[in-house]
Amino acid sequence: MSAILQIKDLRKSYAGGFEALKGVTLDIEEGEIIALLGPNGAGKTTLISTVCGITTPTSGSVTVGGYDIIDDFRDARSLIGLVPQEIALEPFERVINTVRFSRGLFGKSRKDDVVEGILKKLSLWDKKDNQLKELSGGMKRRVLIAKALAHEPRVLFLDEPTAGVDVELRKDMWDIVADMKRDGVTIILTTHYIEEAEAIADRVGVINNGELLLVEDKARLMQQLGKKQLDVQISTPIDAVPDSLAGYALDLRDPTTLTYSYDVRAERTGITQLLGDIAEAGLQLKDVVTRQSSLEDIFVGLVQEEEEAKA
Repeated sequence: MSAILQIKDLRKSYAGGFEALKGVTLDIEEGEIIALLGPNGAGKTTLISTVCGITTPTSGSVTVGGYDIIDDFRDARSLIGLVPQEIALEPFERVINTVRFSRGLFGKSRKDDVVEGILKKLSLWDKKDNQLKELSGGMKRRVLIAKALAHEPRVLFLDEPTAGVDVELRKDMWDIVADMKRDGVTIILTTHYIEEAEAIADRVGVINNGELLLVEDKARLMQQLGKKQLDVQISTPIDAVPDSLAGYALDLRDPTTLTYSYDVRAERTGITQLLGDIAEAGLQLKDVVTRQSSLEDIFVGLVQEEEEAKA
């Protein structure tokens, strides 16, 4: 695969000196799904707005399909579809006309079969003649995606696509994204939902304070940074971890549960010795359970490390 989107040392500063993007560099391969995770104000929307030509970069470069977003704006923008966070639709317009209009905005000839295919894929065909004000919030989000796909882009940006959507509809949206990937569309989404990244992304990027902390294959990220926890349940409640077990950095989750974190890649996990020392400390084992760290654990840890390093 080749990179369809190339971002090099992208910076965006505003009057007053605030730097929203601080030298972001990122290559995105054709046909992949990448999820950008970050807290509010991290720079996710600014990054998308800059790539899509809504915001002018202070410095750096971006190319889409080989076209520079400044020098070849029209060619670059024609390859991009954007689904914004906010639902802004003409309430009295009909669904099908809204999608046709978006196609026309990009100078595309009228192709009813293309519009029909998009609406059917998004389960909107039976709503094609409805006014937008008659649709639910979830259906309106589908219309936003249909509008973004109307001119047949090769790259699709989804800015918080499932914000405010119920769990069932969120999973439907994941299926829609998977279908678009199968059609060869490259997808970049921002999200606050860690499970969204885990469910559909090929790679995960973590952005905070305008800096891209890392971009990694999702499975490799879990393997490299994810740790496991061993919950050791004991029969008799305790108020504190015994001094004899201080070397294990145990957390007392509740009066009957000790939690031990370990690296599954290590040659020795220390579990055998730990269990022996727990017995030596006079604690009676009741049960043991292991848990894998989630992307949320990893994300929170990375952000905390960055903040501590700057303190």
